[in-house]
Amino acid sequence: MNRIIRFSRCFVFTAILSLALIAAGITGYFVKGGFNVGIDFQAGLIQEIQLAPRAFSLSYDGPGNAVLSLNGVSLSVVVSGVGIQGFTNQYLLADYGTIGAFAQDLDQIEGVSVSAEVPGSTPFALLALDAQSTSTLGPDPYWVHYLAPGAAPVSTEELSQALSSFGSPAVQVLGDPADRRFMIRIQEDAITENFQTTDIGNALDQYFGEGETVVTSSNYVGSRFSKTLADQAVWLLSATLLLILLYASVRFKPQYAIGAVLAIIHDGLIMVAFIAWSRMEFNTTTIAAILTILGYSINDTIVIFDRIRETRHNFPGDNFEVVLNRSITETLGRTFITTITTMLAVLSLYIFTTGSMKDFALALLVGLISGVYSTIFIASGFVFFWDRYIPRSRVKKETEVISAAET
Repeated sequence: MNRIIRFSRCFVFTAILSLALIAAGITGYFVKGGFNVGIDFQAGLIQEIQLAPRAFSLSYDGPGNAVLSLNGVSLSVVVSGVGIQGFTNQYLLADYGTIGAFAQDLDQIEGVSVSAEVPGSTPFALLALDAQSTSTLGPDPYWVHYLAPGAAPVSTEELSQALSSFGSPAVQVLGDPADRRFMIRIQEDAITENFQTTDIGNALDQYFGEGETVVTSSNYVGSRFSKTLADQAVWLLSATLLLILLYASVRFKPQYAIGAVLAIIHDGLIMVAFIAWSRMEFNTTTIAAILTILGYSINDTIVIFDRIRETRHNFPGDNFEVVLNRSITETLGRTFITTITTMLAVLSLYIFTTGSMKDFALALLVGLISGVYSTIFIASGFVFFWDRYIPRSRVKKETEVISAAET
């Protein structure tokens, strides 16, 4: 048998350390002015935009109506008319390597005129349409934008500065920063009666240059919906804790269930402390990371508790402290192997992804470390102190009652 590591010697120190970390997290919450609340939990207008200059313009002066749509790497023009001579012609233009080759075929459609602003060698796959401008072609130019090759990434701070007239907008990077795509939320209290959805694009055009902004989608989220989403997140976390408490109570003794719940509450508070101090955006992705860690932590805790019960059966003559240390030592290899394996996968996500997925991976890394720590020192530590002090206090109380009765 390998040497038993006496983890119980560290229980008092780790309890003090955990309380200090949690207190630091609560302090950080108030010092930093609360969480850096993400777009999911704020009421207001949400727009997805891309900083992309104009590529070419289209106009139409033929019969009927012409409607333009872009889907991936294909662009279609549907020309239709009404009345006795009703007709519909659809022109699907796809698989073009360059904008020049595409414009050449587009010019063949009766009534359509193309005016290019970029070299014909510009890749066709870089095109982008503005969702806010009507895609029905007419005499006035309809502009199609593109992502300029080699364009420098733009920081969220720059966009916040450009939109400073709308209060404190929340800005989030979408995908690769090189694509210069962002999600912007203007808070509800910053939206005035004269506010128009085109005001955001106009403000960005004034800052970055005329025709540099494409609005790919625009949605309004009311305060009732954002509050409902926040309430659901609270209920979800509360229900998770309750179900874990019930499960552990049925499978083990009540003190084990309380220890398991304390451990996952500890993990949640440690992650909250990290989010508060790091100013990581608190959104639905963060909630998903917290729930993932709670599930991972309780799984590890149940494994150790199961081993404690088994060791108690196999070594009935050992006191509980020896049983506890033996059980944690025997499962230590399993705990490290599974945690390191999981961390390698999460580390890959952190290195090779961006935006909210990168934040999700970082939160998981912190949670994995906290989960191993809480399983060994918080859950097991609580059970250890319960076994050591609660029975003694009961015996002492019973003795005092008997002595009082005798006198």
